[in-house]
Amino acid sequence: MMNSMNRAVPDVAIQGIRQMISRDGYEAGAALPSQRDLAERLGVSRASLREALSTLSALGVVSIQPGKGVFVQAPSAAPSSGGGLVWPFAAQAAPEDIFQLRYALESFATGLAAVRLSAEELDGLEDNVEAMRAELRAEDFEAAARLDFDFHRRILMASGNQAMAGILVASADIFLESQKLPFIRSERAMETWQEHRKILRALARHAAGPASKAMQEHIRAAALRTGIAFVAP
Repeated sequence: MMNSMNRAVPDVAIQGIRQMISRDGYEAGAALPSQRDLAERLGVSRASLREALSTLSALGVVSIQPGKGVFVQAPSAAPSSGGGLVWPFAAQAAPEDIFQLRYALESFATGLAAVRLSAEELDGLEDNVEAMRAELRAEDFEAAARLDFDFHRRILMASGNQAMAGILVASADIFLESQKLPFIRSERAMETWQEHRKILRALARHAAGPASKAMQEHIRAAALRTGIAFVAP
């Protein structure tokens, strides 16, 4: 329990900084308070604050300039490589919107899949989960993200609902990009595999309720690893 709570502290700090930037009207180029002041305001340790700022820097929200401070970064100036992943679909939908859509769509589809899943489909999901573990150990996060997408695709297809599967096919690029985002937290990348394994265990028992809940927990946790907290029932 303590480890889980400790891991959540940087996520709280991420949300606190985002809210402060929005609430207090910080514009691009504006300097944020010192890290000491930020830590005190947010009620977190300096170590947790540094982890939160590192994530926000990777997302292009802030720029950390050693010896100078932390500055709000203009969206257009976000790095395209080497500094984290950039969201290229801003004109179509925000990342928060995609995570909310996936939360609603995939949790329902997972409950359906738990009832309908064939032995062959279950074997395919098991192979996928094992392959992801290997790629994460090799720190090939691009390959892991593709396996992540395939895991969710297989579940949607197994649900038997062609309309929901069609949404995935039509928006495959956006879905895949959303599944890349959590891997910017490389120190927490293995959590995706652990969450997939929990979903798989529920599917193997053909337990619709637990499978659906495990998927909800996974998508919410993936969003938090990206620095996004969204409202859901």
